[in-house]
Amino acid sequence: MRVRNTVGRARIVGALASMSVVALGMAACGNTNTPASSGSTPSSPMGSSTGGSAGAASGVSVSSFDLAFSAMSQLKSLTTAGKGMVGVILPDTTSSTRYVDFDAPFFKKAFEAAGYDSSQYKIDNAQGVDATEVALAQADIAKGASVLIFDPLNSTVGSQVQSYAASHGVALISYDRATFAGSKTYYVSFDNVKVGKLIGQGFVSCVDAWGVKSPKVFELDGGQDTDPNAVSFAQGYNSVIWDKSTTPLPAGTTNGKGWVLVGDKITPNWVNATGATIFTQQFTAHPEINATVEANDGLANAVVTVLKSKGVGPKKVPTTGQDATIQGMENVLQGYQCGSVYKPIYLETQDAVAIATFLRAGQAPPKGLINAVTNPPPGVSGAPQPASLLTPTWVVGSNMNDTVIRDKFIVAAALCKAVGASACSAVGITP
Repeated sequence: MRVRNTVGRARIVGALASMSVVALGMAACGNTNTPASSGSTPSSPMGSSTGGSAGAASGVSVSSFDLAFSAMSQLKSLTTAGKGMVGVILPDTTSSTRYVDFDAPFFKKAFEAAGYDSSQYKIDNAQGVDATEVALAQADIAKGASVLIFDPLNSTVGSQVQSYAASHGVALISYDRATFAGSKTYYVSFDNVKVGKLIGQGFVSCVDAWGVKSPKVFELDGGQDTDPNAVSFAQGYNSVIWDKSTTPLPAGTTNGKGWVLVGDKITPNWVNATGATIFTQQFTAHPEINATVEANDGLANAVVTVLKSKGVGPKKVPTTGQDATIQGMENVLQGYQCGSVYKPIYLETQDAVAIATFLRAGQAPPKGLINAVTNPPPGVSGAPQPASLLTPTWVVGSNMNDTVIRDKFIVAAALCKAVGASACSAVGITP
């Protein structure tokens, strides 16, 4: 899931605005995407077909995973047949609590459910240090890892790890962020353009529901200077709101409804405090702003804090987000945020472990797992990579209980303490 408030990432070239994620056998998600050839399948970096010990595992697909981790038991025969260790390298513990609270324990649960013993997998965290992430990858390979699952801190680290792994014949799964240097790499994430489209659709609905007249819109984008995912998010919501998939858009852009874009600014490195400063400056210069679009909950909360300081009440100026953080859910229930995109991490970890299990056994993952291709943007060297993209969900008050609360992603008691019991009971949440 997610957008990290990442600091210190390598700069992504401007051509990332053209990065596409192509869904197989389906229409493209955004205007910059190109449909895959009819009936085509991404080539396997392992160069082998599914069979042999795959058995029931060949039926595992991106739709197989659930909160009970029930599909993982179908992989046990592959786990037994596999060789080498699977190394998991998470990026940090400061940009988001997800890596400690969710990713690490969910990876452990997925491995155990798939029949791995503790010597067959290893989970580490790079603590936000580029050299540490590279060193961990090298150490895992030295200890006999045949597959690495890694969430690259930035594109430079991603390239270094991919190149090193490829030179040692180790398959790679780029987890949550795509990089394009290696020849044996899969990409596992949520559909980032779809994430952006959900933000855009939620914003459009909110403008109507909150009765915003003659919208004067300001967009606070994520860290497009460092994060290719941020480009895809913006492509998604711009395509919905403005019928344009470029980013950032020039001030004065309009749509068929007569809405006007007052400004569109990138928040370098996803730093929320910087986003607050940017919005303060824009709102001071353009007090006519009455609707806003933000790329994640952190930036949305930065804007909400500024609006509250200016005396703006609930359901006056829409904000948007993603990550379904507790702060985001509070703002939704209190009427300051339209909604947030939820990306269940337990699905992402199972998906990565499933693909790793096939690769570890020398098998190509089945078509049901590999449902997309990621292409490097123009001007960036690299080859298209087979990808497994999961589907995110737009969360508002009416479905909050059946999504983030049900999944224990948000603790109901903590949320209701923050917003009050009446706000929770109004949407069916019981602390």
